[in-house]
Amino acid sequence: MPNLEHPAYPAATLLHLESLVPCRESQVSMLLSIFGERQQFSFPSIFIYGHTSSGKTYVMQTLLNTLQLPHVFVNCVEYFTSRLLLEEILIQLQSCSSETEQTSHVPCDTFNDFIRLFKQAVASRELQDQTLYVVLDRAEQLREMEANILPAFLRLQELTDRNVTVVLLSEIVWELFRPNIGCFEPFTLYFPDYSIGHLQKILSQNHPPEYSADFYAAYINILLGVFYMVCRDLKELQHLAALNFSKYCEPVVRGEANERDTRKLWKNIEPHLKKAMQTVYLREISSSQWERLQREDGEPGQLKGLSAHTHVELPYYSKFLLIAAYLASYNPVRTDKRFFLKHHGKIRKTNFMKKHEKTSNHLLGPKPFPLDRLLAILYSIVDNRVAPTANIFSQITSLVTLQLLSMVGHNDQLDGPRYKCTVSLDFIRAVARTVNFDIIKYLYDFL
Repeated sequence: MPNLEHPAYPAATLLHLESLVPCRESQVSMLLSIFGERQQFSFPSIFIYGHTSSGKTYVMQTLLNTLQLPHVFVNCVEYFTSRLLLEEILIQLQSCSSETEQTSHVPCDTFNDFIRLFKQAVASRELQDQTLYVVLDRAEQLREMEANILPAFLRLQELTDRNVTVVLLSEIVWELFRPNIGCFEPFTLYFPDYSIGHLQKILSQNHPPEYSADFYAAYINILLGVFYMVCRDLKELQHLAALNFSKYCEPVVRGEANERDTRKLWKNIEPHLKKAMQTVYLREISSSQWERLQREDGEPGQLKGLSAHTHVELPYYSKFLLIAAYLASYNPVRTDKRFFLKHHGKIRKTNFMKKHEKTSNHLLGPKPFPLDRLLAILYSIVDNRVAPTANIFSQITSLVTLQLLSMVGHNDQLDGPRYKCTVSLDFIRAVARTVNFDIIKYLYDFL
């Protein structure tokens, strides 16, 4: 028995609509009750809110298109000023009405002009006999516009004296929208996050035709078991499912396992899912590059250049500061002359190695160093002359804020601040590659 029922629409249409919006039947049923029949006046304004990827935009577009309801759909991020927003609504209204001639672009500077032009645009019999829906996606951008825009949209039905309903879609609650002077209160509807069962059901619907539904459902179950704690975004999970499915199928394609051999399939896909966890929400490489790296690198390990994504955002000299800090943290002080002076003479590693230095410095962890040592190493490894300006010192503070460096001791020390470098070897090697600096040659542990 179908969950969606409404006397104004055929049962076959509602059944098709239900199949398009899985796990959102209660929200669609509520919207159908609010909309009523086509010719009836609906609620003047509806406010729909929920987190990212909770289905707000998709459900509204699917509902309006499937039931063939006249509507205007505008993204407030794309049309970020009031003039662009109002003009786009009028342009889409002209395309909704077959009787309205496609006129030239008419500027709309104020909301009074918009109301006058809106009445002209909905003058056709088609739009007068049924409710027109104006949907504003990412409606939180309305708060950045003029103070009269949001209250006017909430009362658009009253101001135009037309059968129109404004639907606001947002990721934040209505309390953050409400003006201090008050306004017409919309009908609010909450879209909750998808549960793990909902995500399993939605993602399993996209199974390839060459594989059985149970086989793909088992793959989605493994995928959610890995990613659900760190990612609830449906779009991101769909991307990850499509990206890693070919790797999951490899044992079946090679004939090493069948579709029911879950243990072998899991052992094959586990290292690749762990690598994919390092790049959740990131698009450092394209899907084709990701697949090529998977084919080239058979051993489970860290992807080259990934997980060190932060270095992309660092300024040029901040990268050298971070490299100098790493060298100061992991090299003994007595080796600075060996690495950074041209005429240092021959110093053998075994001659000045003490007992406590026989252990690798990378195993002992980073050592604190003073600011003057950091700057001295910086001046040695940078080709150009760097003046000790306020810009350099501000970049050191930024590295501490980013937790790439940590300050040791108190700020009131008379001998100056001391720092430690907190990044890993893989991270600093990735940073050094971006500036063509071979950091291994300057590390005491790798002599």
